[in-house]
Amino acid sequence: MAEPKTTENGASVEAYLAAIAPPQRQADSRELASMMQTLVGEPPSMWGSSIVGFGRYHYVYASGREGDWMLTGFAARKTALTLYIMDGFDAHAEQLRQLGPYKTGRSCLYLKSLDAIDRAVLRQIVATSVKNMRGKYG
Repeated sequence: MAEPKTTENGASVEAYLAAIAPPQRQADSRELASMMQTLVGEPPSMWGSSIVGFGRYHYVYASGREGDWMLTGFAARKTALTLYIMDGFDAHAEQLRQLGPYKTGRSCLYLKSLDAIDRAVLRQIVATSVKNMRGKYG
C-alpha cells in the first residue's frame, strides 16, 4: 500500500507563514493559525510543504488502510485560503448560511479573505469540527 504523500513533518511553520504573499494573505494566515491553536489547544505543525495542521487523529478504513491526519488546518493557496474541516459540512449547514462568501470541496472550505466572512461563525465551525473529530476518534 502506498504511503500518504502529505505527512506531518518538522518543517518550520513560522518560515511557511513568513513566506506567504501578499501581506493580507499572510495576515489572514497568522490569524487562522492563532485561532486554530487556541481552539485545538496544540501548537501548529507542517503537513507536507504547504499545510499548517493542528492536532491529529488516527483513522482506519474498512479496507485496512490507516494513517494519521490533522484535526484541522489550513493552507494559503494562490487563489484562496483553504481550511480543512475534517468532519465535512453536514453538521455546519446553518453556520455556513451565516458565514459569508465561500466554496467547499470534500472537506475543504475555500475563503478569498477573512475580511469577507463572519469570523465568529468561522470560529464556531472550526470548534465544532474539532469537537466532532475528537468525539469520533478520541
